Amino acid sequence: MNKFRLYTDGGARGNPGPAAIGGLLYEADKKIKTFSERIGKTTNNQAEYQALLKGLELALKHGVRELDCFLDSELVVKQLNKEYKVKDKNLAKIFVQAWNLAIKFKKITFSHVRRELNKEADKLVNEALDS
Repeated sequence: MNKFRLYTDGGARGNPGPAAIGGLLYEADKKIKTFSERIGKTTNNQAEYQALLKGLELALKHGVRELDCFLDSELVVKQLNKEYKVKDKNLAKIFVQAWNLAIKFKKITFSHVRRELNKEADKLVNEALDS
């Protein structure tokens, strides 16, 4: 079975402010799909979750059954790994959406990566914000 990786990022200029999401889906070392789009006015954490939602939907659409997800949001990763509780009611709604998508995979992991290791997704976010 091929190994799939998803890198996502979300960001807002101002918190809340104009926001965008970006992400990349890889099969082994081959980039198979990217996304980059504005999502309106929201917070950084909400944008991080929205990026993950879009990435998970994309992976499911491509028939991915096992997925390793990489985000530079430590908060989102720790919430999805059940290390932190989701206390914000707005984030809780998005968390539930992400969780409901995540359980559709046979196997899924969420890992935190330093921002410099998530440069491509970050670049996609900034391109959308600048457009």
